[in-house]
Amino acid sequence: MKTSQTDILILPGMGGGGPDYWYERWGKKLSTARRVEQENWDQPILKDWCETVIEAVATAKQPVVLIGHSLGVVTAVHVANKMNAEKIVGAYLVAPPDIPNVLDELPEIAEFHPTSNDPLPFPSVLVASTDDPYCDIQRAEDLAYTWGSKFENAGASGHINAESGQGPWPEGLLSFAQFMARL
Repeated sequence: MKTSQTDILILPGMGGGGPDYWYERWGKKLSTARRVEQENWDQPILKDWCETVIEAVATAKQPVVLIGHSLGVVTAVHVANKMNAEKIVGAYLVAPPDIPNVLDELPEIAEFHPTSNDPLPFPSVLVASTDDPYCDIQRAEDLAYTWGSKFENAGASGHINAESGQGPWPEGLLSFAQFMARL
C-alpha cells in the first residue's frame, strides 16, 4: 500500500516529543501524515488520549495507519480494543514502555496498565531497542508476540528518540516503508 493511499496518524508518547524526533521529521516527509495532538502531554489521561485518537481515526478520509512511539504505542493498543478498528489497516509501534517496571519513575502513566493480551486486529510491527531504559528487549519481544506484531530489533538505540541520538532515524523510515509495502 502506498502512503498516499492512507491517512497516517502519528501518536507521540508522554511529553509529545519535539522537532528533532524522528516521527516529527517523518510527518513532514509523508504527505498524508498528521500528528494526533493530546490536550495534556505531561499528565496523560487514558480515556482522553484514547478518545482523541478514536476521533482522529473516525475523521480520516482514507484507511488509517498508526505510528506510535512509547506511550503512543500503548494508546494505539487500547484504541484497537475500544473501537471497531476496521478503518485501521496497520500500526508501526516503536519503543513501548514496560509500564509496571517504570512506575517508580513515571507514576503518571499507571492508568495505561494493563494493556490487552489480545492480538491486534490489524497488521503491525513492533520495533524495540536492546538498551531502552523503559523496556527490556525481551519484554518488548513478548509484547510483539502477544499483540501478533512482527518484531524488529533496532539494536542499541536507547528509547529510539532524539535524546538517544536517533534524529531522522533513516533505518526506521526504511523499515516503515517495507511495512507499508506489505499492507
